[in-house]
Amino acid sequence: MSESQDSRKRSKRHYGNYGAKKYKGSRELEVGMQGILITCNMNERKCTSEAYSLLNEYAEQLYGPEKFSDVEESDSNGDNSADEDDAEAALKKEVKQIRSSTQKMERRFQALDSGANNVIFIRTQHLDPDKLVHHILQDLHTTKKKKSRVILRMLPVSGTCKAFIEDMEKYLENFLEPWFKTPNQGTFQIVFKARNSSHNKREEVIKALAELVGKMNPLNKVDLTNPEFTIIIEVIKNVCCVSVVRDYMLFRKFNVQEVLKLDKVQTPPQKTEGSPNETVVQEAKDLKQDGGAGDSVPGQEIQEEQAVSGKKGEEDGQDHSPGQK
Repeated sequence: MSESQDSRKRSKRHYGNYGAKKYKGSRELEVGMQGILITCNMNERKCTSEAYSLLNEYAEQLYGPEKFSDVEESDSNGDNSADEDDAEAALKKEVKQIRSSTQKMERRFQALDSGANNVIFIRTQHLDPDKLVHHILQDLHTTKKKKSRVILRMLPVSGTCKAFIEDMEKYLENFLEPWFKTPNQGTFQIVFKARNSSHNKREEVIKALAELVGKMNPLNKVDLTNPEFTIIIEVIKNVCCVSVVRDYMLFRKFNVQEVLKLDKVQTPPQKTEGSPNETVVQEAKDLKQDGGAGDSVPGQEIQEEQAVSGKKGEEDGQDHSPGQK
């Protein structure tokens, strides 16, 4: 009797450990994924629910209703007698069933652990996250119709790599070509944010990426006011999330709450435009004046996120401001 009890205990421990490992590997943000980073205010469960509702609504407009692949049970039940003695046929049937069930599990959207508080990651399948997020913000900006309460920002993640400067440079050298490599060109800024990561210095990353864009085409110029493209770099633990977006300033830094507000009619400020090295002095002045303001304050510029070129060592203390999301 005691031996059977011990075997049951061992069995429970075995399956429990197996399940924990499987959950960890399949439910966290990892290198190679695409999706959408969504920030919120202290209510991640509600944020996830709102995100599913919002994303499914607009995904159906762009891509149609989500389709599911059903596992054909007739194949597994009807020919059992014929294939019992045929090992090869039985193996093929099992592989087919596994593939069908795997495809069925690949939903259009799947919420994963991002690795940071107040940030959720929605993994996407078979769609362009940049196109979807831009479509959502364009509609919200036009209609001014409020469709969420706790979601703050929606940032597309078109690619991911390891969050080390060597890996980032190697990955972005190919990733940025469609926008910045000759004959393509454009004005740009770099938005950088690191969460739960201390092995990358913000100034070093920004300088390296700005130099990389400059080498692709010398006509690529920095514009901190109204750039054509914004390169978004979001580092969470050891994963670097990357995307290149348009209308970043028009859509209030992709804040779904701020984009609902009426645009203020004002005289546009003078553009800060030039090569990456020409913007260092002006950028340092702007940072000192702003003091690292948080991005959730309406109308404020986040100079900490908009820096685009090599900073001097004296700015190291401005990496993270408490007010940022």
